[in-house]
Amino acid sequence: MSKLKVGIIGCGAIAKNKHMPALMKKKDQVEVIAFCNRDRKKAEQIAKAFHIKEAQVYSDYHSLLANKDIDVVHICTPNLYHSPITVAALQAGKHVMCEKPMAINALEAAEMVQAAKESGKKLTIAFQNRFREDALLLKQSCETGELGDIYAAKAHAVRRRGVPTWGVFMDKELQGGGPLIDIGTHALDLTLWCMNNYEVHSVTASTFHELKQQNLTNPFGPWEPETFHVEDSAFAFIRMKNGAIIYLETAWALNTLDEREAMTTLFGTKGGAEMQRTSCGTHNELILNGEKHKHLYETRFQHAADIDFNQAETNTVADRELSQWINAIIEDTSPLVTPHQSLVVAQLVDAIYKSAETGETIYL
Repeated sequence: MSKLKVGIIGCGAIAKNKHMPALMKKKDQVEVIAFCNRDRKKAEQIAKAFHIKEAQVYSDYHSLLANKDIDVVHICTPNLYHSPITVAALQAGKHVMCEKPMAINALEAAEMVQAAKESGKKLTIAFQNRFREDALLLKQSCETGELGDIYAAKAHAVRRRGVPTWGVFMDKELQGGGPLIDIGTHALDLTLWCMNNYEVHSVTASTFHELKQQNLTNPFGPWEPETFHVEDSAFAFIRMKNGAIIYLETAWALNTLDEREAMTTLFGTKGGAEMQRTSCGTHNELILNGEKHKHLYETRFQHAADIDFNQAETNTVADRELSQWINAIIEDTSPLVTPHQSLVVAQLVDAIYKSAETGETIYL
């Protein structure tokens, strides 16, 4: 079988540090042949960095999509461009992996889902945290019924200080929002996936922009308060149609000691589960708990903290994510992250922002 030909649109850090290293490990199945970036020099630089000598380089994504040799497109642009490029790529007959969030709003996310249906091509969104070892173990526990019926959950995406001062993260027009649409989507995706519940009834939420002056201890460097145009934290109460509830907390900057990013806590009829960081802060820890033999129990599982892509792991989260995606194309199976699941996350984000703006409960 011939190799799948891949094109990369958006040649920033996420393409360089996540997508390309994982794709280069799949040389038996894929060949990256094209790069596109509005600043053509960045496309040329990434091609050179990965020694792709005959790479085709573009500054206009339409030109890349017109290349009939390309089978698969990975979209790593700012959020504003996710939907138009994805729709165009699907219409051009390409399979698409798009970075999260799915789109800048739910309407554009729905257009992506429709384009995938009409084209017959595969679409997935890069919610890579599902491929962490603790997440896979938790999902297995949920599927085997170890927790029973999950009726309540907490979705955690909280940094004490961790405002991304590079790129366009604080640009509301290009990104759509702050930590909610950035890291909050990861927590929502993990929680909905583990609960296997995508039927949302209502959302009540608040967002805050309170710590823009407290910028001197940010690990990514201080920011200019006048350029901080998005929320620094968001909180939501989500009620599902079957009566289950989800509490979401997400922040780039919050005065708290409980930092948890892309994690979930689940409460079930037979047991519970909690994702945490170890006390030294270097490992993810999954704790299952419940009652057995007239005693309460806790079972702890520790895993390498592989949320960071800049590390020398032989089998990283990105490797597992990309392997599943490529195999889904080759074997004509569903990707682990489906368009419908990602659309529900986008709908929740819209509802949270709307509830925070209006002060009202939003019904879906």
